[in-house]
Amino acid sequence: MGRSLKKGPFCDDHLMKKIVEMNKAGDKKVIKTWSRRSTIFPEFVGHTIAVYDGRKHVPVYITEDMVGHKLGEFAPTRTYKGHADAERSTKVKK
Repeated sequence: MGRSLKKGPFCDDHLMKKIVEMNKAGDKKVIKTWSRRSTIFPEFVGHTIAVYDGRKHVPVYITEDMVGHKLGEFAPTRTYKGHADAERSTKVKK
């Protein structure tokens, strides 16, 4: 179930405040954030945001195609190592 249209998209206040201040000053510094739930707004385009994935901050460069998505979509939390090979398998074949 999606978010109600009357509520609008969500973005953490601290993140939006930093982006607006950087846009006024013309800075392009990397912003560290733990807010994976924040929606990407058009004001974010061109900035690099380091999104926390549970163990480190993953730098994400924001492009126009990302607007409307959540920051957490671009910093995966799980690493897939692949299925076990035949030689790594510990099962005994009959």
